[in-house]
Amino acid sequence: MGFFSSLLDLLFPPKCVFCGRVQNTANSRCGRCDEDLPFTKDGGRREGDIHDFCISPLNYEGVVRKSILRYKFRGASSYAGAYGKILAECIREHLHIKYDIISWVPLSTRRKRSRGYDQAMLLALATALELGDVAIETLAKPHDVTAQSELAGKEERRANISGAYEAVDPELIAGKCVLLIDDIVTTGSTLDECARILRDAGAERVVCAALARAE
Repeated sequence: MGFFSSLLDLLFPPKCVFCGRVQNTANSRCGRCDEDLPFTKDGGRREGDIHDFCISPLNYEGVVRKSILRYKFRGASSYAGAYGKILAECIREHLHIKYDIISWVPLSTRRKRSRGYDQAMLLALATALELGDVAIETLAKPHDVTAQSELAGKEERRANISGAYEAVDPELIAGKCVLLIDDIVTTGSTLDECARILRDAGAERVVCAALARAE
């Protein structure tokens, strides 16, 4: 097994998911990026209107933005493991409450079929694995809507996703604190809508974590 792993590393050397530099080890981000990535201060905490708050380890800029765009739109689904490690570190350090369930903000069926995978689900699964936990589905998105990134204002974004999500199994989340994971948070409108659905379905509390925070 070690021989084949070494052969694969020789043929396909591991690269940093952010800058693309070839790595000497199987680490998924390089030492330079560890020092230079645009990390947020104090976990990048932002209060929500319906969700309690969201923490984010990275600012959505520079190599982080380029890396996430590759992850979402260019098939780089393997980045999820590296992202999960970063997000799990942030959760361990800055999420000072006890949660019962880890879940994610889902894609619509049409968009998932087009992309080939749900990037937030992969991120949640990888993050949960790093935390010694599992992520489970709590929400579905039966209605495909305009991508939030194409809209500017908070009210426009809020109206766009109103009614787009539904709870999968209310009994599962009744009385629970849900840690909801997404890849990027901008205005928080999507997280608020998901939190509203979860709370209407019986969740006691919804806290959130996103890999990157956009201004």
